[in-house]
Amino acid sequence: MVLATRLPFPPPALKLSSPLHHKYRTTTFQVRLHSKPAPPQSSSSRREILISTGLLVATAATAAAEEEEEAAEPAAATDTTITDRVFLDITMCPTSFKPERTASSTNNNSSAAAPASPAKTAAAVAESFCPEGEPLGRIVIGLYGKQVPRTVANFKAMCTGTSGSKYEGTLIHKIFPGQYFMAGKQGRREKGEVPPPANLQRNTETVEARAFKLRHLKPGTVSLCLSENDDEEQYKLTPDYRNVEFMVTIGPGPCPQLDNANIVFGTVLEGMDVVTAIAAIPTYKPGERIRQFNDLAEFLGDERAQNARNIWNRPLKNIFISSSGELRVAKPSLAPSLP
Repeated sequence: MVLATRLPFPPPALKLSSPLHHKYRTTTFQVRLHSKPAPPQSSSSRREILISTGLLVATAATAAAEEEEEAAEPAAATDTTITDRVFLDITMCPTSFKPERTASSTNNNSSAAAPASPAKTAAAVAESFCPEGEPLGRIVIGLYGKQVPRTVANFKAMCTGTSGSKYEGTLIHKIFPGQYFMAGKQGRREKGEVPPPANLQRNTETVEARAFKLRHLKPGTVSLCLSENDDEEQYKLTPDYRNVEFMVTIGPGPCPQLDNANIVFGTVLEGMDVVTAIAAIPTYKPGERIRQFNDLAEFLGDERAQNARNIWNRPLKNIFISSSGELRVAKPSLAPSLP
């Protein structure tokens, strides 16, 4: 590169192409710039770059495919076809529950250890502790027999009595306003609880991931109580224990805290007005001071703390299932929307 400039003296670092005769004479000189050439790229380096690029492209394609599969999985893994319909007739009793009346009525001709047929015992129980009951109406539940067939079969057996026990004549024992109510707690018939079913098959779906796909998204969702189970330890620890306690969401919003821990197996098709009437029943709510004492007792390991909490959220009026059974379906139909 040739540069022309007017300098008072030549720079010491530059090599001039001609001698300088005058200090203000225009001088032409050349500066040679040397740049280090880039080393030639070997074939192995190019091969490594190509392999790395190919791996990145393959990884991105695999990730995109997995995202598409995850997005399509919920729709493909759930089947909310209603295969069965059952009903629960609900009655509200204005008087308090009296176990002694129930025990005397059910033990007229037989002992408590050997009761009569489940249907007869349930009718006797309902009439004994609340002869002046006020019917609230009927709840019709559609069951997802293709999604969770074992859970549906067990629930239907408890509604019809083929399990050796029956929901009929038992209390709705817990109401959580704005969330859900619970029924089907196992225990003694004279207390309005469900006797342990003797002919019910073990529910293997409680350990299957498919059984927990459906969510508690709307009011009227029916699910099997697992994490919220209220059965006493003396029943849970027996080898023949079968979980039959269930809950129904009452809205108005979803209950995400119940997801992934309880099995959704049905939805209310008719009788949401009855569900709303149940949700409106006042419940026992302990004061703040009682709650603090209870928390302290639980922290200290006092077993009475749990016993005290068992009566929290109980309805102040007795609400019981006066009748239950199955409604025959000629042809399965799809639910109007997912639960």
